[in-house]
Amino acid sequence: MTNQTQLRRIRWIVRLTLALGVAASVAANVLHARDNLISQTIAAWPPLALLLAVELISRVPVHRRGLALLRVGATTIIAAIAAWVSYWHMAGVTARYGESPASAHLMPISVDGLIVVASISLVELAGRIRALDTATAPTSPARARRPATAAPRHDDTSGRGNTQAAATKPARARKTTPSGKNTTTGRAATTGRPTTTTTPAGQAPAPGTHDGRPTPAPAAADTPATDAPANDRAMAATTSA
Repeated sequence: MTNQTQLRRIRWIVRLTLALGVAASVAANVLHARDNLISQTIAAWPPLALLLAVELISRVPVHRRGLALLRVGATTIIAAIAAWVSYWHMAGVTARYGESPASAHLMPISVDGLIVVASISLVELAGRIRALDTATAPTSPARARRPATAAPRHDDTSGRGNTQAAATKPARARKTTPSGKNTTTGRAATTGRPTTTTTPAGQAPAPGTHDGRPTPAPAAADTPATDAPANDRAMAATTSA
């Protein structure tokens, strides 16, 4: 049997003891009241109010110390009112039913003392059980299995990313034009395809281009090859004639 189970059983015994003391006080108050329902209800109310107040204190945990002191003070006032009313009612009832004056004044003290002890014990047991439940509460499986989230990385995409992208691009080949100027060609150097140059809107195309595309160089005219020595001989024959 665990400690929590034993404390819970003791708490039920204490709660029954408190209910027995409150029942004795209510019975004495009802017997002392007049023989009508309204008078009996009024006489029975103070012990019942004390029982409800003790149950609230024992079941509601303490959240703020100031509020806890306030409700304890209110419960003390309720207990004092219930003790005062029940004392004189029970003393009158015990004297009416044949008890001596001394016994009639001592009997209410035993009942009110039992109520006070049971109330304090119930509050103490409730706090002890609540503390043990909090200490032995298992960790939530969802919280225990939840992986730790890594802090987000803030990469400098404007600097480092551009540098890496530039490093991965293939080197561009340079092409020498007949005018002696160097022009850079992109994919033409590796794939053999001409590079297409896009002319922005509203701007005239560059010289040597047609609609933004390079104009192919005109093919050289086919010139028949001439034999220089044969021409010289023909000219010498003509001169001698």
